Amino acid sequence: MTVRVLVVGGGVIGLSCAWRLAEAGNKVTVVAPEPGRDGASWVAAGMLAPVTEVQFGEAPLTELLREGAAAWKEFAMSLERASGREVGYDQSGMLIVGLDASDRAALDQLLDYQLSLGCTAHRRTASECRALVPALTPAVRGGIEAPGDNHVDNRALLGALLSACGAKGVHVVAQRVESVCPGAGGPEVVLSDGSRLGTDYLVVAAGTGTAHIRGLEEAGLPEIRPVKGHILRLGPAVGAVAGASRGAGAVGPPLIPRTVRALVHGRPIYLVPRPDRTLVVGATMEERGTDVTVRAGAVHELLSDARAIVPGVDELELLEAQAGLRPATPDNTPVVGWTDLPGVAVASGHFRNGMLLAPWTAATVVEMVAGAVATGAVARCGAADPSGAARGPRGGGDA
Repeated sequence: MTVRVLVVGGGVIGLSCAWRLAEAGNKVTVVAPEPGRDGASWVAAGMLAPVTEVQFGEAPLTELLREGAAAWKEFAMSLERASGREVGYDQSGMLIVGLDASDRAALDQLLDYQLSLGCTAHRRTASECRALVPALTPAVRGGIEAPGDNHVDNRALLGALLSACGAKGVHVVAQRVESVCPGAGGPEVVLSDGSRLGTDYLVVAAGTGTAHIRGLEEAGLPEIRPVKGHILRLGPAVGAVAGASRGAGAVGPPLIPRTVRALVHGRPIYLVPRPDRTLVVGATMEERGTDVTVRAGAVHELLSDARAIVPGVDELELLEAQAGLRPATPDNTPVVGWTDLPGVAVASGHFRNGMLLAPWTAATVVEMVAGAVATGAVARCGAADPSGAARGPRGGGDA
């Protein structure tokens, strides 16, 4: 049976849910201030890293990340067919290196933990690391290769999702949702212009904006707080190729052939290459509320650590310096499930892993709307009956 589904949020989670819901035959509307540029998605690096994102004490989340990674190849292929656009899905793997002896010791500990969780990862010597990424500084002390950790071009992905949604008849409303309230036939939302939209089911995928939507106070949601991150985009080496221009017209190999993550005297950093030879460098982790100003000190720190790992960064042009807000829950696990409000679901709190978990989240939401039994992946992050009579969503840790 075709139902009306209204998705609040125009980032990777909201658009992935909207596309898959429309593919399943539902009548879908997306409401977001800037669809395709909402939240953290536009300034993300696009890493799909279930292994190199492993954190001590987060074994249940690691299991979920590995499940999300397994869905990505099919998701990327389906999206490219549906949209007619490439998403920059790169399967070259990742390398995480340590600059000094303490960094290397920390990576050795991390590798032991990764292996204990069943992850595929390999210890690499300094010379092996440099063979994989010749641009690395000779000072690196070794690292870990994660061949199954990949990346996607976040902006190409968002563009493809918008195109795929359009091809499936998804209606897009470029406004902000101010509040949620019950309606005659299901939940309603009040928009920034004062108008109302009714629906059979509502999916709140608004990231850090979730906390600012009135009417969700009784939804049973955990806190979803913003965690700030600075990120830089660097251009191809000036004059490296005679006559080459920045962007799609540039020729020659990229500075690094795969994503490099690193510890630099204990500070984490990553460098993600793009097909157009640009490089994404990030990202800080800052508890600063909703502040998205770009701090000079954060930019300096990122550039300093990046050039300590890949000296060739010195020759790149600084194209962008931005800050975004990741939606984090108390235990860093996403909140995906029905809330305590009738007909209202949530898909938020993905923190560092929105890109990676977008296919899994979208599939889960489709199952929920279709009335699938709340078992397996759906139950892991909390699910209930859409009547709101059963348990509401929770922020993981209960796998």
